[in-house]
Amino acid sequence: MEKRRLGRTGHNSTVITFGAYSIGKLGQEEADFAIQMCLDYGVNHIDIAPGYSESMERVAPWMPELRSKMFLGCKTPMRTRDDAWRNIEDIMQRMNVASFDLFQLHSVIDLETLNVVTGKGGALEALVEMKEQGLAKWLGITGHGPSSPSTHLEALRRFDFDTVMFPVNASMYRNSEYRKNSDELLKVCRQKDVGVQTIKMIARGGWSDSVKDCGTWYDPYRDQKEIDESLWWLLSQDIDTAPSCGEFSLLKKVLDAGSRFQRLPLKDQENIVSTRIPINPEPRLAII
Repeated sequence: MEKRRLGRTGHNSTVITFGAYSIGKLGQEEADFAIQMCLDYGVNHIDIAPGYSESMERVAPWMPELRSKMFLGCKTPMRTRDDAWRNIEDIMQRMNVASFDLFQLHSVIDLETLNVVTGKGGALEALVEMKEQGLAKWLGITGHGPSSPSTHLEALRRFDFDTVMFPVNASMYRNSEYRKNSDELLKVCRQKDVGVQTIKMIARGGWSDSVKDCGTWYDPYRDQKEIDESLWWLLSQDIDTAPSCGEFSLLKKVLDAGSRFQRLPLKDQENIVSTRIPINPEPRLAII
């Protein structure tokens, strides 16, 4: 699988990151199968968070093996310094790890939240202390939803984050405003040598009244051809790596698509965007 330099971290991450959300509700045997499958495909970067159900308990038996084979990215949803520290200590215990390659502020989706986490007594203080104590090498910020790119642009003005993580997919790029803000964030990240991680790679829309048959909160593409097109479009953008989707049954298809990635000509990229008409819109992902 292709590897790309994750900004100033210097880590050459596989273009697909193991998104541990997909194993949070699995038993240990199935989780073991998923982890081994990622290793077999050469994946060398894991993304995990305390809110991903039992994902931390599922990866704990694989430590320190995974720690030596995968760049470890984790995050805290807490907003204050003290709450973040309690969360960090709990995470380390749950995962059986002593440090992280990357630790991030999780789901900073708007300026109100950004003001809290970057203000006096905010969670960012805990992350800075982690780095000073050698518990994290790099610091990042993540977000979900329509305002994430503009929020992260402001975040980079306030603090020199090493990475960002936000949603990008062809369906969202039909929204001209979201596309404009995302492209601006990508441009600034390249100027500052900030690593770029993108999420929601195969989202096609929302569920509306349809039957929810996947573990993702959005409606994903399921067909291999559609996953190939979605992922190849994404990887043809100026990004570094993308966590795999949160649905275990689609993990192999995503890994397979990533292993066969072919950069698409600009004409093909635009054609994919133009044909990504959602069955149901999903305003929380700017899919309209």
